[in-house]
Amino acid sequence: MSDQIRIPCVIMRAGTSKGIFLKENDLPADQALRDQIILRIFGSPDVRQIDGLAGADPLTSKLAIVGPPTHPEADVDYTFAQVGIGDTVVDYNGNCGNISSGVGPFAIDESFVKAVAPRTKVCIHNTNTGKLLYAEVEVEDGKAKVSGDFKIDGVPGTNAAELMDFTGTAGAATGKVLPTGNVVDTIKTSKGDLKVSIVDVANPCVFINADDVKMKGTETPAEIDGDPELLSYLEEIRSQCCAMIGMAKDAKEATEKSPAFPMIAFVTEPTDYIDFTSGNTIKADEVDLVSRLMYMQVLHKTYAGTATACTGSAAKIDGTIVNQVLRKSDSDTVRIGHPAGVIPVVSVVNGQTVEKVALIRTARRIMEGYVFVEKAKLK
Repeated sequence: MSDQIRIPCVIMRAGTSKGIFLKENDLPADQALRDQIILRIFGSPDVRQIDGLAGADPLTSKLAIVGPPTHPEADVDYTFAQVGIGDTVVDYNGNCGNISSGVGPFAIDESFVKAVAPRTKVCIHNTNTGKLLYAEVEVEDGKAKVSGDFKIDGVPGTNAAELMDFTGTAGAATGKVLPTGNVVDTIKTSKGDLKVSIVDVANPCVFINADDVKMKGTETPAEIDGDPELLSYLEEIRSQCCAMIGMAKDAKEATEKSPAFPMIAFVTEPTDYIDFTSGNTIKADEVDLVSRLMYMQVLHKTYAGTATACTGSAAKIDGTIVNQVLRKSDSDTVRIGHPAGVIPVVSVVNGQTVEKVALIRTARRIMEGYVFVEKAKLK
């Protein structure tokens, strides 16, 4: 008898993240055992994740579990998990918009959904939030199409475009677009009072004005991640807001048990800055606002898909901190400047009702096969 368990596995680049995709029926129903297996698949806890498949970065330590639908309108169920790197946390408290863009192609390629050319619409039930999202996937020869001419910043080359519609995800974690009922709240921090906007679309996000925390808003990952005092302060803000909206009992529990959600972003008005991946200048007239997003206590090297939906929605709600820095126009498209370029999002908001929020992503299957987990390593 083998001393390892063999589990079917797919690795996909989805949006600007990379994730491990598993079928629900290939995992045990017992949650504790399931999480142990997931940690071993990823190689956690270990800062290098050397004994697993993950890449020692929050953007590559992500999991999608896909299975038959439990929602009457959905084609598939999809559960997202952010898997800790140096710890044993498997965080199911929110969704990932980039990984979500891999679910439609995965569902088609694995025959959960019949491929209908030239585009197949996949209704995805995200079990983390209980919300429905929709992927419109280009198909060819019965499979999700990969090659195409659409470019997303943060990914080399071009691929087939995929429309991701997050309109139905308002109030994803809290049931409210504005969890506190306010467009702006003032919280007390170790460095004084601070104004924040907390918005919940696709995932809850905490928004602050970069200037209020003595930042430019155009910082690179190296600048942020190399400043432990700043990282600690940003986590202080995020964890306090997490408790405020009921996602943790207090700030300590927020850091320990909900490190990924809510996310926190600092925003500023359109301005020139350098794309840290290419060295090219992003011009102020190419963006409608500039944002830097924290994810798992480090700076996101691009921008999360769910945070894009949330930021685009917040930009159209009068009075929020995001709305205050937005270059106003009649366009439904909000162009968000992030460390590696620009991500546009279509956002239509009437008062506090999100009528439309959607963005275009690309995805590609990289590997399929089996991942092996040592039985002796399972408690």
